[in-house]
Amino acid sequence: MTTLALSAAKPADLEILNQLMFDLHHEHHIACPEYFKTAEEVEQEKSIARYLDNPDCLVYVARINDEVAGFITGHFCELTSSVSKPLQMGSIDELYVRPEFRQKGVARGLMERLEQTFIDYGVTEIFVEVWEFNKEAQLFYQDAGFTHHIHWLRKSARRR
Repeated sequence: MTTLALSAAKPADLEILNQLMFDLHHEHHIACPEYFKTAEEVEQEKSIARYLDNPDCLVYVARINDEVAGFITGHFCELTSSVSKPLQMGSIDELYVRPEFRQKGVARGLMERLEQTFIDYGVTEIFVEVWEFNKEAQLFYQDAGFTHHIHWLRKSARRR
């Protein structure tokens, strides 16, 4: 029987979380090397330990039968701009599920756990950025009720 357990990450989880963060960035680099740094480069600049040490950040871990299957990170912030009203928001920063545990409800469980924490703390909107190439993630978030907010368009600048 498969048992999914969700919990806040602990310092003892740091080694496996660092490996999963590396795997996440490696998958992004392989899928889109023209825009994403290698996982080794990202590892030098970004550590999941900073989330564990910051009270505005959240990290949840999913375990299936006591084996870490994935994680999610997020943080609290206020969306401010010169044209829109201030908004208490939560941001989903990273969500990763090991390939052998995909399609088992792990990502949904992690996202719902993070969302509930945001709600408990008064967040009114949740945001996530998904790159255009990551169709699977786009579908996942759309199925979870996310809608388009801002469309960032890109064009290569070329000399004519």
